[in-house]
Order: sequence, then structure tokens, then C-alpha cells
Amino acid sequence: LMFFVISQLGFIALGLLHAMPQLARWRGDRLFRRWVAQLADTSGSGRVVLALLPPLILCALLWWLLGHTPLRELPQLLFSLAVLVYCLGPREFEVDLEAILNAPDEASREAAAQTLADDGPVAWNAPALGEAIAYAALRRRFAVLLWFFLLGPIGALLYRLTQTLGRNASLQLDPDSRSAAAFCANALDWLPAQLLTFTLAVVGHWDAVIGAWRRWHSQAAPTSWYRAGPGFLGAAAQADVLIDIEAGDGYAEEHSDPIAELLRLRGTLLRALLAWLSVVALIVIGGWLA
Repeated sequence: LMFFVISQLGFIALGLLHAMPQLARWRGDRLFRRWVAQLADTSGSGRVVLALLPPLILCALLWWLLGHTPLRELPQLLFSLAVLVYCLGPREFEVDLEAILNAPDEASREAAAQTLADDGPVAWNAPALGEAIAYAALRRRFAVLLWFFLLGPIGALLYRLTQTLGRNASLQLDPDSRSAAAFCANALDWLPAQLLTFTLAVVGHWDAVIGAWRRWHSQAAPTSWYRAGPGFLGAAAQADVLIDIEAGDGYAEEHSDPIAELLRLRGTLLRALLAWLSVVALIVIGGWLA
């Protein structure tokens, strides 16, 4: 029953953000930043643990206390929904895609595309844009949903705060703490990135995506799952963009227009999201039938 409720909250949160994108404006991390700054006298993995543990304990405590109110499950559900809406960020994925599409010229589109990336600039070409979109979809939507489905609001909050620590360059962290935070962020990305890559292969170009996934893993170090991050997802997204598809008139169609590729990949990611939600629904139905 609880898994069913959590899965339905995923639908509701996505629907709310689609209908009311202004909800994204409430996502602030000033309190978390202040807390991280207070830990300046610590370093390395200890600082990361101290930064993450109190917010997670507070989240778990609030969720538990709300379950013991007279209304019982309802406050818990509303709290879980609020946490999920907060964690599906820090920027709204669809809004950033719309900003690129609605930009008046190429320079404005390239400037708008920079909001998709956590690290480094995004070049204005189809492969680079496709890679940035795939990572943005992973970290703002798919990974948050997966950890929410597995661990509830604590899982979603753990993912969001870890990504903030590990990938936000504006946080003042010492090198050891930044390295430890990046390891945690990469580790939490690994499972959802694997599932998203497989889903993209199913709803997109199987041979190109799986081929890139295999090549990346054949060359990767054993510690790449937490040291290098999910580079296979970026490689798969680029392979999906670069593939030549035989058109109906016998000519090869090259994916070189960034805007056309954005629209195509946006549709692919929507199908991937529907596939994930369908699997969750099937799991719930299977649990009922069992």
C-alpha cells in the first residue's frame, strides 16, 4: 500500500509542476548552504556526512511525527509530496527546454542551453546539447523519482542534497570534501543512469545506445561508478544523436540541427518517463493481484 501511495505521488508531483511551474521558485537551499558553511572546520568525508545527516534525520523525524497525528497518513502524504516537488529541481527541466526553444536567435539559444549543465559550458551542436539534456533529465527528474520510489522522501532529499554538495561549484568546500561529495553524487547517479540508458535504448535507437554503453564500460576503470560518474549516459545520448537513419526516400538523415534534436530527444525522454511510470504501475497491480 505504501509503495502504491508513493508511486501515485510521483504522478501528482509531475502534474503539479507541469500545471504550475511557478512552484519551482520556492526551491531554495540557503539554509543548507549556511549549514555547510558552519562546518568549515571539518573536511573530507566527515564534512559530507555531517552536512547530510541532520537534514535527513529531520526529514525522517517529521515524516514519523506526522504519521502519529490524528489524521495519520494524510499529513505524511502531503509532506512527502512537498519534499518530492522540492527535489525535482533545482530548476524545472521543461521550463529550461522551453527557454531554449523560445529564444529569438542562436546566441540566445546557446545562452539558454547553459542552464542545463552542472559542470562546464554546453557547446551549441546537436551531440553536446543531447548529452546536456540527458544529464539534466537524469538529475532533475529520473534519479529523483527512482530514489523516491525506493526510499520515499528521505531518498529524494538524500539525492538532491548530495547532488548540491557534489556538483554545485558555488559551495565553498575544501578539496577533500568536494572530492568526497563528488564520489557520493556519482554513486547515487549510477543506478538511475543505468536504468535510464536502458530505457533510452528501448524507446530510441537500441543498437547505437547499447553499443555506446558497452564501449564505455569496456574502457572504464573498476572505480568509475563513483569516481568518473555516469559517463555512459552521455556517450549513449551522443550516439543516439549521431546515428544516421535511413529515410523513406533512401537517403540518410543526419541529426545535426540542435533544435530538431532537442525536440526529438524531448519526446524520447517523455516516452522513457511514461515507461518508468508504467513499470511502477505494473508493480503495484502485481502486488494487488498477489
